[in-house]
Amino acid sequence: MANGNLSNAKSVRNDEFYTQFHDIEKEIAAYLEYNPDVFRGKTILCPCDDPYESNFFKYFALKFNEFGLKKLIATCYAGSPIANRELSLFDEESAETKTTKSPHKIEITDINNGGAVNLHDVQLLLAQDRNLLTRLKGNGDFRSNEIKKLRDEADIIITNPPFSLFREFLAWIIEANKQFSIIGNVNAITYKETFPLLKENKIWLGPSITSGDRKFTVPDNIPLYAAGCGIDEEGKKFIQVKGVRWFTNIDHGRRHQPLQLMTMANNLRYNKKMKSKEAYEKYDNYDAIEVPFTDAIPNDYDGIMGVPITFLDKYSPEQFEILGATQRGCHDEVPDTKKYDDYWEVKQNGEKTGSSGGKTNENANLIGNDGKKNYFTNKEGRIIQSSYQRIFIKHKK
Repeated sequence: MANGNLSNAKSVRNDEFYTQFHDIEKEIAAYLEYNPDVFRGKTILCPCDDPYESNFFKYFALKFNEFGLKKLIATCYAGSPIANRELSLFDEESAETKTTKSPHKIEITDINNGGAVNLHDVQLLLAQDRNLLTRLKGNGDFRSNEIKKLRDEADIIITNPPFSLFREFLAWIIEANKQFSIIGNVNAITYKETFPLLKENKIWLGPSITSGDRKFTVPDNIPLYAAGCGIDEEGKKFIQVKGVRWFTNIDHGRRHQPLQLMTMANNLRYNKKMKSKEAYEKYDNYDAIEVPFTDAIPNDYDGIMGVPITFLDKYSPEQFEILGATQRGCHDEVPDTKKYDDYWEVKQNGEKTGSSGGKTNENANLIGNDGKKNYFTNKEGRIIQSSYQRIFIKHKK
């Protein structure tokens, strides 16, 4: 689906996007493969998760005994507009004001029937004396003191936070020094709040999503614009979103597997993605070479390399050191060496866009015009073009 649908999510009340069960299952399986006891004796909090719709809650309720969980908590922060069509959690509520109209939490400390996979099973869980369902005093916002207390109680936080609040939600977790696994847009890699954590190996990308669309269930009131949208076999609306990733600090095996790489000469000779190149280009404003594809990283170059942000899907901290990134003040050990304030932007048809060259300051810029996208020039006729956002790396010795 279009990335536009992800952008549209920012204007939707509460960013009500529900993650698919199998996407959760695949990611969690990678953590368990690396450490089978990663969840044993732990309290898991799923904030922003109506238990009647959240597959996060359903998954961990299903696996409660198998994983050896101590407690599972889910909080509903605004009342899902697509949940609770089948039963009411509180007897005194009328049909017009059923439970999910009011923020609530569910706490599971004991499961005797093997787990929960649907509304009927959740109802059975609620009937057990040691399980607790209560209304929240506030609105259930993760920033409230009420939810902060639950955060502080938890060992691990796992959810799909509101897309529009990703920065704030990540900071909320880091502040409490908790383990976590959350879903966000791949562009969050270069956020000034996120990138330093990735650079310092305090967080990393999960292994299960590295490309392709992912389907999210959405409320009935969200319009479906793109071809990748529709209604599933259960009659629920869904949106397919490109460019999502798991962000986590739970270890997994993929991040310790080094990339198998070729020399510069062999990449230029045999790598089909590099067939039009005679050499690796150097940036005009950084002391680094351009590596446009992760699988074209040379194994015999000791200097600094600019690579796509999706390099982090395959990044091994034992193999590479992350030095910085273009834009957003993330340069760190790789400062830009040139500014373009006296340049101006030009379309391929020669028309000026009206933007100054300052627009491309801190981008990774290459000399020349590829004939495809806008470029920048100055009064001497010198032409440069910017690459996409780049992460600067070098091999560990």
